[in-house]
Amino acid sequence: MAIDIVWFKRDLRVADHKPLTAAAQGGRPMIALYVFEPAYWALEDVSARHYAFLRDSLRSLDRELHDLGLSLTVRTGPVTDVLEEIHRTRGIARLLSHQETGNLWTYERDRAVLAWTRDRGIEWCEFQQFGVHRRLRRRDGWAAKWDRMMAEPVLPVPRGLSQVQGLESHRLPQQAGNAMVACPDRQAGGRAAGLDDLDGFLTRRGIDYQREMSSPVTAYDSCSRLSAHLSIGTLSLREVHQAASTRWDHVREDEWTAPADRKRWSKSLGSFIGRLHWHCHFMQKLEDAPHFEVINVHRGYDGLRGAADPGHLDAWTAGETGLPMVDACMRALRQTGWLNFRMRAMLMAVASYHLWLPWRDTGLHLARMFTDYEPGIHWNQAQMQSGTTGINTVRIYNPVKQGLDHDPEGVFIRRWLPELARVPTAKLHKPWTMTDGEQAEAGCHLGRDYPIRIVDHEQAARVAKEKIFAVRRSDAFREEADRIQSRHGSRKSGLKRTGQQQTTGRRTRRSKPKDDRQSDFDF
Repeated sequence: MAIDIVWFKRDLRVADHKPLTAAAQGGRPMIALYVFEPAYWALEDVSARHYAFLRDSLRSLDRELHDLGLSLTVRTGPVTDVLEEIHRTRGIARLLSHQETGNLWTYERDRAVLAWTRDRGIEWCEFQQFGVHRRLRRRDGWAAKWDRMMAEPVLPVPRGLSQVQGLESHRLPQQAGNAMVACPDRQAGGRAAGLDDLDGFLTRRGIDYQREMSSPVTAYDSCSRLSAHLSIGTLSLREVHQAASTRWDHVREDEWTAPADRKRWSKSLGSFIGRLHWHCHFMQKLEDAPHFEVINVHRGYDGLRGAADPGHLDAWTAGETGLPMVDACMRALRQTGWLNFRMRAMLMAVASYHLWLPWRDTGLHLARMFTDYEPGIHWNQAQMQSGTTGINTVRIYNPVKQGLDHDPEGVFIRRWLPELARVPTAKLHKPWTMTDGEQAEAGCHLGRDYPIRIVDHEQAARVAKEKIFAVRRSDAFREEADRIQSRHGSRKSGLKRTGQQQTTGRRTRRSKPKDDRQSDFDF
């Protein structure tokens, strides 16, 4: 009897899992398959911190499957080779999986799998996981489709699954990915950890999410920290959306909650749900144009930045630019694997404008550093914060102003740059203004204990702005920008209509997410 294979990729759960549910409905013996692909883990944009989170999540998935009378079968090698071996010995009727909007490598891998299934007459059933649509020709109506998908019932854990017996399962390697990018204070993976993070955010930590997400001092606690779980699929976007919507209902109507707290919760939950919408909005762009991972969205910027300055790139990646807020953020990211959106945007903007580094080079470094690396969001944001989309506002973040705005007392800077611990707050964000006497008193000599800043950030910003706007002035540039906006831009009226549509049934409520030219996407 031919079998079904449920191919787990970045959907490591059993609840709200359409491929697994379809396998249960089909009634055939099945294999729950995960393929470790060595070629993927050799790529430039993946690292050991991604792999550690993955291993946690696979162990969690195996326990969940065990409760259903199944086990996770792990195989190593190219997916088509693995499938070919199973098909030769068992006979595959259907391959079931979720659609994946990953990097260019996974895009080409999936094209190879599609060709393999067609050549052998095997049905490949791919199910939508996010509000991202394959072969979408126009963005009109996209927001309404997103609402409808988020309103669909969360699928229960399926029962009645039958395991194919007698299969060999390979052991996962202890390490994979770039081993130089380990994460000492990493976030734990797995569904239980994801549910704990979701519950903690919705009941305690998220009350001031809206006003505390921008500062790295408060964001580590006030943000949901769900992005890595959504990326690897230990939680589904729909269940997170509906849990947040239900909580939003509750706090607005709970007479036992103080009015001031209801207002804080309402604003924060509305803001959070809006960012779930932006999650899919950005992924849709890469789904429609996978090459945006490696080429400028607007080709008018081709060749503008040239090769990276090795000294600037090394200083930026090491957190040794001499710009305290930039360096503190990079060192925090290296230690924890996470950073709030505003600081991510600042890191990318400083790299692209002040240091004039190509977004692909710096984007690869950040991809390796972010435990929650999601290619569709990451590469679009890399270009958006570097000014190469042609349709977004050019935002040249002033790293000193960002420090003063979001860490005015220097709590975050002093934590991650202990060499600046004794520098007076008045000089902390601009240590280059200290006199020799002040440096001696603070025990921080520039050029020895802490780097001399590698650029004058104000002058560098002026030069970068001139170069960027010189490109934008031509009629040809504007014509191409209009085409990009038509194909990939948001529909602002649609977002107002969608925002955060309530999915719990009593009435529709909407947040007011910003247009993507100004969005502060974050979890």
